Amino acid sequence: MTLIDVNTMFDTDEKCRELLKRLRWPNGSECPRCGGKNVQRLHTKRHLLWCRECRYQFTVTSNTVFNDSHLPLIKWFIATLLLCESRKGFSANELKRVLGVSYKTAWYLFHRVRFALKEADTSMLSGKVEIDETYVGGKPRYKGVGKRGRGAANKEIVIGIRQRGGDLRFFHASDIRAGTLAEYIKQNVSKDVEVLVTDDLNVYPAAVRGAEVLGDLHKTVNHSACEYVVGDIHTNTVESAFSLLKRGIIGTWHKISAKHLPAYLDEMTFRFNRRKSDVLFLDTLRHMVTADPLTFENLTKDTAA
Repeated sequence: MTLIDVNTMFDTDEKCRELLKRLRWPNGSECPRCGGKNVQRLHTKRHLLWCRECRYQFTVTSNTVFNDSHLPLIKWFIATLLLCESRKGFSANELKRVLGVSYKTAWYLFHRVRFALKEADTSMLSGKVEIDETYVGGKPRYKGVGKRGRGAANKEIVIGIRQRGGDLRFFHASDIRAGTLAEYIKQNVSKDVEVLVTDDLNVYPAAVRGAEVLGDLHKTVNHSACEYVVGDIHTNTVESAFSLLKRGIIGTWHKISAKHLPAYLDEMTFRFNRRKSDVLFLDTLRHMVTADPLTFENLTKDTAA
C-alpha cells in the first residue's frame, strides 16, 4: 500500500468507514456494548448504528482508538500508513506539516496508533534465540561528562530478544539483574529452544537457570575480549535490531521520554516483525479498530503520582 493508493482508494469518509467495518466486523456489525448482531443503521444520521437489543447507538469507531476524534478518517489513514511503512519511524513534528494539524494533534494521533500496536498474544520464541541489552538516552550536557553503556547514568535499559529468522521482542527494563532477565526469558523463550546466545555479562548464566532453560543450551560470546562471532554463536542478529531502533531515536524522534519509551518499542517491534508483509497497513488498521480507547488524560498523566 502506497500513499497514492490510500489517497485514491479512501478519498472519502464513507470509503474509510466501509473498510473499518470489514476489519472490525468481518461477520457483520455487532454491538460493542452487548455483542448483539441485531443492528441497523439510523436514517437520521448516516454513520450511526443502533442495537435493537440494548438500544445502544454507536459507530464503527466507537470504543476504539478513533473514539471522539474530530479528525477526518482520510488523515488517520495517511498518518497510519506513514507510521507503519517508515522503517525508522515518523516524527509527530513531520506529521504536523504533512497533515496541516497542530503538533499536539499529531503527537496524540501517533500515540493512539502506538497504543493499538501493543501485542497481547505472542508465541514463544524457539530455534536459535539471541538476547542482549542496550542503553538509550540523551547525550551528557557537558563534554566529557557521563558514561556510555553499562553503568551509565540517566540511561534507559532496553532488553532485546530475537529469534533468528523469526520475531523480535523489545522491553523497557528497570534493571539488568538476573531475576529481571529470567522473567523476560521465561515469558518469551520456549524451554525447548535450540540454543540461547548472550554476551559475557555475568548475570546471564543465573538468569538462564532462573528461567529453567537447560544450561548446555546457553552459549556466550566474550565481547570483553573482542570476541564477536564463534562459528554460529553471536548476537549480531539482535544487535542489528538495536541499530535500527537507535537510528529511529537519533534520526527521527530525536528524544524519547522514559515514560513513553515502551510505546515506541511496541511500534518498532510491530513494524519489524511484519516488515515483509504485504498487508501491513490493513493489519495496523485492524489492530486500531479493535483496540480500546486512549484518552489524552490517561496518556499524559503522571505515572509517578
